[in-house]
Amino acid sequence: LESSQSNENLSTRFQFFSLNYQGKLTLLKCLAFSLQEVPDKNKTNGLYFRDGKCRIDYILVYRKSNPQTEKREVFERNIRAEGLQMEKESSLTNSDIIFVKLHAPWEVLGKYAELMNVRMPFRRKIYYLHRRYKFMNRFRGWLPRKPMKLDKETLPDLEENDCYTAPFSQQRIHHFIIHNKDTFFNNATRSRIVHHILQRVKYEEGKNKIGLNRLLSNGSYEAAFPLHEGSYRSKNSIRTHGAENHRHLLYECWASWGVWYKYQPLDLVRRYFGEKIGLYFAWLGWYTGMLFPAAFIGLFVFLYGVTTLNHCQVSKEVCQATDIIMCPICDKYCPFMRLSDSCVYAKVTHLFDNGATVFFAVFMAVWATVFLEFWKRRRAVIAYDWDLIDWEEEEEEIRPQFEAKYSKKERMNPISGKPEPYQAFADKCSRLVVSASGIFFMICVVIAAVFGIVIYRVVTVSTFAAFKWALIRNNSQVATTGTAVCINFCIIMLLNLYEKVALFLTNLEQPRTESEWENSFTLKMFLFQFVNLNSSTFYIAFFLGRFTGHPGAYLRLINRWRLEECHPSGCLIDLCMQMGIIMVLKQTWNNFMELGYPLIQNWWTRRKLRQEYGTQRKTSFPQWEKDYNLQPMNAYGLFDEYLEMILQFGFTTIFVAAFPLAPLLALLNNIIEIRLDAYKFVTQWRRPLASRAKDIGIWYGILEGIGILSVITNAFVIAVTSDFIPRLVYAYKYGPCAGQGEAGQKCMVGYVNASLSVFLVSDFENRSEYRDYRDPPHSPVPYGYTLQFWHVLAARLAFIIVFEHLVFCIKHLISYLIPDLPKDLRDRMRREKYLIQEMMYEAELERLQKERKERKKNGKSYHNEWP
Repeated sequence: LESSQSNENLSTRFQFFSLNYQGKLTLLKCLAFSLQEVPDKNKTNGLYFRDGKCRIDYILVYRKSNPQTEKREVFERNIRAEGLQMEKESSLTNSDIIFVKLHAPWEVLGKYAELMNVRMPFRRKIYYLHRRYKFMNRFRGWLPRKPMKLDKETLPDLEENDCYTAPFSQQRIHHFIIHNKDTFFNNATRSRIVHHILQRVKYEEGKNKIGLNRLLSNGSYEAAFPLHEGSYRSKNSIRTHGAENHRHLLYECWASWGVWYKYQPLDLVRRYFGEKIGLYFAWLGWYTGMLFPAAFIGLFVFLYGVTTLNHCQVSKEVCQATDIIMCPICDKYCPFMRLSDSCVYAKVTHLFDNGATVFFAVFMAVWATVFLEFWKRRRAVIAYDWDLIDWEEEEEEIRPQFEAKYSKKERMNPISGKPEPYQAFADKCSRLVVSASGIFFMICVVIAAVFGIVIYRVVTVSTFAAFKWALIRNNSQVATTGTAVCINFCIIMLLNLYEKVALFLTNLEQPRTESEWENSFTLKMFLFQFVNLNSSTFYIAFFLGRFTGHPGAYLRLINRWRLEECHPSGCLIDLCMQMGIIMVLKQTWNNFMELGYPLIQNWWTRRKLRQEYGTQRKTSFPQWEKDYNLQPMNAYGLFDEYLEMILQFGFTTIFVAAFPLAPLLALLNNIIEIRLDAYKFVTQWRRPLASRAKDIGIWYGILEGIGILSVITNAFVIAVTSDFIPRLVYAYKYGPCAGQGEAGQKCMVGYVNASLSVFLVSDFENRSEYRDYRDPPHSPVPYGYTLQFWHVLAARLAFIIVFEHLVFCIKHLISYLIPDLPKDLRDRMRREKYLIQEMMYEAELERLQKERKERKKNGKSYHNEWP
């Protein structure tokens, strides 16, 4: 800069020295980061061919001993015919393993980028901000968010986010910003183009003998993956020496546990892993942030129950009812018990079933709507920033399997006007009928497993009541519920084998595109997993203790075992135990399988390498060998990650009236989940293929369905499972304050006596045998409610109708008031659409002027060609 005397460089030098110290440091770090892209420095790090010039865009792995040699040779011959460059190298640890390195030259990248409609930058953006938008940005700057912000000086400037983009075209190549052809297409785009080519290369004559996926499934190749951009660890600090590569930067700023409280660098995640994975982490971060108010209100409801525990009239009366003796809950072994024995359970029930429960149920229904509506707005902003607004499903390529299956039947695409494979309506319907039948059968299998749990609960109540240990004998019902939940969890994990059935049924349907395949597979797996996980919870919430009969006329299973009854304090405590145990065990197991399993596998692989080849050889491994020793990403992409969070969302909303602490548990889990998933993607998994996506797909529709179902289930939980409605009826109809319009704990005096019916012990069935370690009562014992049945039933139905209509009205009102697209973003889109047209016109005019000058210089006539 100092040696230059031109006006342009003098201006640049003046701008540089006018910066403050922090600005100079940031500029130099960005310069150092860009210099690391020079191939000469990376000749020996395993990212380039032996010549140090051709960057490795994709890796194929096979074994020499594999018998599929002929298929590989034909496949590799066709790869070269497509223009890809290839280089082979043996593994340093096993000579039987061969790595095939692929590189796409500029001509191939340009050709297929045009076919795939890859959008590339062509002009810097001119930002246009509405005044209100500027005010909001200024207001947000006043908020105390600095501890959560990322350190901007450590992040590179992502130029593609500041440029207008358009589908790449070789005829209009002069419109695009091309400083260097080697770096014009980033690594993620290059690997996506190479993968597109590999999926359409034949390995044998025949319509179905096509694509890399089939070669992977039949064992011709062991693995196929793009490379990570070097190591994620460095001895040097990122603040002083800068990041060595994007992977190292992601690890330090995103995947490290020390930055759990920081915002995510979503632009960098998108650049490294692609839009689909970037959208997942954007949605997960948004969901986690929205859980904060829900967790706070849920904790407040729980603390309200704790503070009002000593003032609850119902629990006081239960604890003082030492003279009220209750009927046994099972035959033969279960003893008579005093109502005061349920004192602890009555107090615990009040923690979750109190006056604030109804408010919290309404709040969570509204919260789910607000979460989804604001996610639409957030997704629109992300789609604009990532240039996904104009990306539609029509731009997605047809699956090779669909293309091969229906290659003989073609029709014209009404949008593109090009011929494409076509699936007949009758063929599609027949396949859908077979698939739906398979789904129905598997759901029946899950319901049968739940029925087995019901039988277990019925049989083991009396078994636990016969135990010698007083602790288990006196808490036989709680012990039955706890063991049943654990067994149910084991059955849930065992029935995950449904994945293979869902895969078979989805392939049977022959979806047209990859997104259709993912949506079909996702819907099948979600239906099964949702029924598998929640069927026992629905049984406890709405069926447990509802069809048991009454003393002297109990309903029995196979005319032998009495059906299970609720605890004298109600069934809500069973529902809380079910949700709490399943939620904690499920999340713990998922976290272990997501991170613990890959960690153990990778540790074992490194240990074997150290034992066989020594520790000195470890550091000399090229990048392809290091990545090969990592774990491959799930074959179904982000399905497991989304499914885990969607099922958690269901637990958080569907039965939240019975378990207000669910949002808090979900929040704590998600704070860990974000960094756990980030650590897994950056360090433990091979680099996944970068894929484009406009939103989270079918998962959004599933979230909307769960939101509607949560309103219905919470209305029924409050009206049917909890004692809220019977207490309300007693307070206004039967209690001391009846007819006065008052409410309070004094109005609940006498509720326990009024809620019990009386039964003579001598009227038990002859086959019912009971024992008691106290003197068995000969006087009548209570067993049920004496409140007017029709009054309570009418109140429950009225509450369900009013609750559902009120909440649904609020939900629709919120949906109407919150637009899907922010106004400032709409203005920016319109403004930029106008500017793009102007710039395209100016660029074309500039090209024509250059041609005119050249023709004039060469003495040729141009009058007939000038518009």
